Order: sequence, then C-alpha cells, then structure tokens
Amino acid sequence: MDFYQVLEKRRTIRDFSGREVTDEVLEKILSAAFKAPTNDHLRQFEFVVVRGPENIARLVSPVAENTEAIQQTGLKAAAETMDKDEHAMFVDALPKQQRMLMQSNCLVLPFFRQKDCPLCRPADQSSLNYFASAWAAVENILLAATAEGLACAFRIPIGNESEYVKQIVGAPAEYEFTCFLAVGYAAENAHICNQKEIRTADRIHRNVW
Repeated sequence: MDFYQVLEKRRTIRDFSGREVTDEVLEKILSAAFKAPTNDHLRQFEFVVVRGPENIARLVSPVAENTEAIQQTGLKAAAETMDKDEHAMFVDALPKQQRMLMQSNCLVLPFFRQKDCPLCRPADQSSLNYFASAWAAVENILLAATAEGLACAFRIPIGNESEYVKQIVGAPAEYEFTCFLAVGYAAENAHICNQKEIRTADRIHRNVW
C-alpha cells in the first residue's frame, strides 16, 4: 500500500474482532510516533500498553460514567445542531466509547512530556507545542496501523479520566495523557461512518482568504 492509499483507507473503527495484535506489530506501529515532528526534537513520548479485559476495565471505568451522562443530555441537543452525517457518527460512536476500548484487547496510552505552562492554562499558542507534537505522533501511529491492516479508535479524555489514568499507571507529574487508543483488527461487520466529500480546490486560497 503506498502512502496515499493509506491516507484513503484510514478510518476510525469502533468494532473490533477478537484477533490479537502481536507485540512485534504493535512495536512497529508505535515506532512511527518517533518519526513525527516535535518542537524540541527530543521526542519525549512514552506508551503504556494494556492488555486483558480486567486491566482495561479498571483503566476505563470512568468512561462509562461520563459517557452515560452525555448520552442522557447530549444526543437530543446534538440532533438540533449537527448535520445528518455528523449526527449519525455521534449516535454510533457515543454508545461504543467504553466497549471499543475493551473489545480491541489492546489499549495504548500515549504520554508526552509537557514543560513550562500547564497544558490547560497555556500562556500563549506556542505553549501548546508539546501537545501539538503529541498529536502529530498519534497521527503517525494511526497511519502506520492502517498500513499494517489494523484498525484504531481513540477517545480524548474528559472530566476526571486523564488524572485517573495517570494515577493508575503511575505516570510522572510532568507527563500528560494524550488519549485512549484502541488498536486491533476490525470486526467483519464493523460500522464505517460516511465521510464528508471535500473539494480541496475550494479550500485553497491564494494570497488572501
């Protein structure tokens, strides 16, 4: 698969089969993170790999509670503000937030070293450089996983989830948790949401907007 085929094939998949991802393949796709650009050139990323239903369940226990709260209030409000494709994705994704993390049986927890300003109280835009680098690394992982025939889904932590995960795994205080990243093989009947068709030429502006 060439690079542009990988870009076309990459999709968020929230339905996984029981097929196991080997340590060898997992290390190969995680190594792609260290090829991403970083603002300090130090690539200070660390990964905690969690396997086994009990271990994963303990880590993601806040997800169910937080998701249930959103389901009670968010679905109806979303229907009034989203277009049909966006809403269809939201309706499919929300109930699967905990299940997809459990079902893959391979949960990756990416961490990055955050220096200087607290992440959620940046002094200016450049204070977010470490955060931006972390997501460039995650994108590389998603593309590498696609090239290996794997599927991925991530959940950005909300509420108490980030601090809870850091405490459970013993992450150092100066490291921030990026996302829950489920890595696995897609189920045979995995749902794939409709993709927005974008005409690139309409989004390119010359000299002025």
